[in-house]
Amino acid sequence: MAAVSSHQSDPRPGAEPELGFIAAVLAPGADEADELSELVELARTAGVEIIGLIVQHRDAPDTRTYLGKGKLEELKGLYKDSGAEVLVVDDELNPTQQRQLENTLETRVVDRTQLILDIFAQHAVSAEGKLQVELAQLDYNLPRMRGQWNQSLSRLGGGVGTRGPGESQLETDRRRARERIVMLRGRLEALGKQRDTRRKERRRAEVPTVALVGYTNVGKSTLLNTLTQAQVSVKNRLFETLDPTTRGFDHLGRRYLVTDTVGFVRRLPHQLVEGFAATLEETLVADYVLHVIDASASDERLEEMVQAVDAVLREIGADDMPIEIIVNKIDAVNPTRRRDLANRYPESLQISAATGEGLDALRARIADRFRHRFHPVELLVPYSAGAVLSALYALGAPIHSREDTAEGVLVRAQLPERELRRYAPYLVAGDHGAGAGADGAAA
Repeated sequence: MAAVSSHQSDPRPGAEPELGFIAAVLAPGADEADELSELVELARTAGVEIIGLIVQHRDAPDTRTYLGKGKLEELKGLYKDSGAEVLVVDDELNPTQQRQLENTLETRVVDRTQLILDIFAQHAVSAEGKLQVELAQLDYNLPRMRGQWNQSLSRLGGGVGTRGPGESQLETDRRRARERIVMLRGRLEALGKQRDTRRKERRRAEVPTVALVGYTNVGKSTLLNTLTQAQVSVKNRLFETLDPTTRGFDHLGRRYLVTDTVGFVRRLPHQLVEGFAATLEETLVADYVLHVIDASASDERLEEMVQAVDAVLREIGADDMPIEIIVNKIDAVNPTRRRDLANRYPESLQISAATGEGLDALRARIADRFRHRFHPVELLVPYSAGAVLSALYALGAPIHSREDTAEGVLVRAQLPERELRRYAPYLVAGDHGAGAGADGAAA
């Protein structure tokens, strides 16, 4: 069955929310409020108002009906009396479980993965983001496709072994879905090559790149906006930012790029990890990763969020990159909590993207990370060597000043270390900083 569709669950102001009922199987002793708070927030983001829930504590869901037989009968009565329009399940259901629940309750059933996919569909803005969502939805739905004709047309007859028109149509739908998946992968691959070209241009200019990662709704987009004067949406909704957004800021004459990536959640569906490779790989090609965490979360919740992010980073192969934790939303906690967080994350900066507290220290920390990448130089380029000057500008290195003199153009700039040998003939005599850098490069 369809997920919570956009036209039914449009979360825009004024839209009528869809009424939902939660069903969950939790481990024995698990805290219901804590375990289901994220699902409730996911539902709210998708435009679903939760009006009731049923929880069964057991080691694992029933492989056929999700809930046990007695609990399923209890759910049937509760759901009918509640007036809910959709059942929201806090797990990824297999096709059999979903079909059994739909048939028993005679309603639409949306599992956790479908809910997240629907939110992604609502929030995707760029053409690439929309392609990624569609690919993830098709990958999820293909094994779950079944003929909607099987009940309504079964009375038309047909003996054992016959191939009816409904089954033929189902196979056609599956074939078209597979063809669409191949086409989407091809288009995303082409877009990926374009991204790779842009990255190579950034690499050529040696502009340091920082990726922001973290749990959804911890303030990464607000941090990007404050650091770089970007205008990324910062609405208080899960997965508000899907498409990778890269913006730059200058600090002491040097340029730095910051990329905001999609937020993570517990049990992020693998279809999304694969489908949103474009966003996630921005983490892999960064020089430095800032893992943003929420100071206002409880210790237990904070640990869960950090583990969820670490799990996705491992899945995409980014766990061995230079990663630093940044404690955001520090303005929302009291001094005692600040001390606790400082003891828990002793090397981490405490900042507030909303108020700007600690951002100067963050800029300085980023600059210090890359302090060896650029070397200050003073170059005197003869007028006859105009191509050299053009190449210097094309390099994209920070240029602080330019002065036309009788001997040529005097340029004060920051050069990437690998370019020092190339421009060594034009170094001004007595430029000790540049000379040391050039000698180091030669060595």
